[in-house]
Amino acid sequence: MVYLMKKFNMDQVSASNVLNIWSGVSNFAPLIGAFISDAYVGRFATIAVASVASFLGMLTITLTAWIPQLQPPQCPAEQQLHGHCISPSKAQLGVLLTGLGLLSIGTGGIRPCSIPFGIDQFDPTTEEGAKGINSFFNWYYTTFTLVILLTLTLVVYIQDSVSWVLGLGIPTLLMAASIVLFLIGTRIYVHVKPQGSIFSSIAQVCVAAYNKRHLRLPAEGQEFGVFYDPPLKEYVLSKLPLTYQFRFLNKAAITTKNDLEDDGSPKKWWLCSIQDVEEVKCLIRIIPIWASGIISFTAMAQQGTFTLSQALKMNRHLGPKFQIPAGSISVISMLTIGIFLPVYDRIMVPSLRKITKHEGGITLLQRIGIGNFFSILAMVAAGVFEQKRRNSAILHPGAAPISVFWLSPQLILMGFCEAFNILGQIEFFNKQFPEHMRSIANSLIFCSFAGSSYLSSIVVNVVHHVTGGHGHPDWLTNDINAGRLDYFYYILAAMSAFNFLYFLYVAHRYRYKGQVRIEPKSEPDVELSSM
Repeated sequence: MVYLMKKFNMDQVSASNVLNIWSGVSNFAPLIGAFISDAYVGRFATIAVASVASFLGMLTITLTAWIPQLQPPQCPAEQQLHGHCISPSKAQLGVLLTGLGLLSIGTGGIRPCSIPFGIDQFDPTTEEGAKGINSFFNWYYTTFTLVILLTLTLVVYIQDSVSWVLGLGIPTLLMAASIVLFLIGTRIYVHVKPQGSIFSSIAQVCVAAYNKRHLRLPAEGQEFGVFYDPPLKEYVLSKLPLTYQFRFLNKAAITTKNDLEDDGSPKKWWLCSIQDVEEVKCLIRIIPIWASGIISFTAMAQQGTFTLSQALKMNRHLGPKFQIPAGSISVISMLTIGIFLPVYDRIMVPSLRKITKHEGGITLLQRIGIGNFFSILAMVAAGVFEQKRRNSAILHPGAAPISVFWLSPQLILMGFCEAFNILGQIEFFNKQFPEHMRSIANSLIFCSFAGSSYLSSIVVNVVHHVTGGHGHPDWLTNDINAGRLDYFYYILAAMSAFNFLYFLYVAHRYRYKGQVRIEPKSEPDVELSSM
């Protein structure tokens, strides 16, 4: 957002909208990437192509900072505040949006496949493999947090205080290096073949259930021989038991006289296995839980937009010479996550386990619910401290006497929200989906981010156009000292409170996936690369 405002002369609302729309596209893209990966090309090829797209996107954005013709003339801060700057041309916006589009393609392939591809390298049916998966998750999130911290501190400092070209060029070079390192291991990776489209399976279950809507379901305990339950062929797949929630879908698995071909295979749109039916039920059960994340993540999205606008209006000095870049203020949330998670995992979970007798200390839904509650607290705190910041700015015009660290409470609370909610949802989706749908499961969290980005953009535009008038600026005017950003935060707090009540309702009605048994691996579905 700072780059768009400083280098492309965008006002606060326009820059926020560009970021929200781009974020929405980038977070919906993993759903497409997961589909292509699982149905056609596999995870390795998807990650490889997506990595190249990310590199090209980063290179394009770097060029917009390096070549003067790719950006509008620089505009003094005073003129920008009053909207008197020269806007970027269509060609300049086109190059910028091309770079952002390539980055979206990259995220669409990397995000849903990186974790599943790592898990593919382990055998979960062995004790050593199961331990390896747990270690992989720990190292993955540790590395992720470390990279974010470096980005929000060192890279942002270079961008803000040294050079945008250097600050964008360093991640571009690192992306190129990561592609080389990834491809070096091609020969030793375990490559799991694509298992086919889950969406066609969903359609077949729905059509088969509709075709057999007039059939009667057997009573509980009398199902033997009624339902189609062939041996599983997929790689390392957990077999799901028959359940009675959404009973109408069970009709898709009822075997009738003309449901089988001459070779014994089922007619696709007339007969589905119990496994196919239960996989569709997994998706249906999860959708209401998934939807609750959208509003919660809408509150999180403000860290990258209006929280930065607040930081730009505050005293960011740390000592007499060093000034904290506005873009680095979000590091407080990441530090909160990095400090809290080891404490939670090593101290809180064992203590809670003794009380609740639950393996995770608390259930995954309880963890997500706690995260939703923290989003309410974070937005209330944001409103309270924005009111204090604004009052201080009005009393001391031309100066920034209040420290940027007054933003710490809302950022710390949002860090707790992320630690409970985001990581809780990732674990929830991975455990509640069948294994061969893991790419789809990982893409759902980013679809929530996408929905929150678009919802945030809608709320911002509605508030921008509805408020103000009669000589008064709107709540989200460029000069936040003249606006009422605190009221905007209170609106988000109210939305988060409503969302929390909704989550409590759907979580109470949720039924966890039934106990499963691990089927042995089918060797033809996994291979080492011969490249």
